[in-house]
Amino acid sequence: MARMKDFYLKEVAPAMMKKFGYKSVMQIPKLEKIVINVGCGEARDNHKIIEAIISDLGKITGQRPVVCKAKKSVANFKLREGMDIGAKVTLRADRMYEFLDRLFNVALPRVRDFRGINANSFDGRGNYSMGLKEQLLFPEIEYDKIDKVRGMDICFVTTAKTDEEARELLTLMGAPFAK
Repeated sequence: MARMKDFYLKEVAPAMMKKFGYKSVMQIPKLEKIVINVGCGEARDNHKIIEAIISDLGKITGQRPVVCKAKKSVANFKLREGMDIGAKVTLRADRMYEFLDRLFNVALPRVRDFRGINANSFDGRGNYSMGLKEQLLFPEIEYDKIDKVRGMDICFVTTAKTDEEARELLTLMGAPFAK
């Protein structure tokens, strides 16, 4: 079992049950999935860029990414419907907890002048989104082998009904929110 999943079951769930006074263990919020997205507009010209993104995301998550295609043609961006413009990965179960552990305990502390992540990025329904400016934060990525520094969007989808419950869940899981 993943270390964070075990931590959730033994520490976080009982603490949430006590704080919010849930009547059933099924009411306790939990992480449903983590979605990692890398968008790259210049990939429409060069297919090797998509391959590099897929390779980096695969190393970081341990799962093969899905290529995202343009839904509409936009003349101003020289974009045609069906062109490759990014990649995404949806993590669930053990892989999700492993990624969460590496993100909170390894990658985020490697950010220069790190003061914590923004605590106001909740969507009103208990989901949290954040962005990273570079993929070099993860130890799986070798500095010499990347062609360009790219950022990524990370979305934590929870079963929490309110932002307060989701913030408490992520805080107990070890999210380094800024004070």
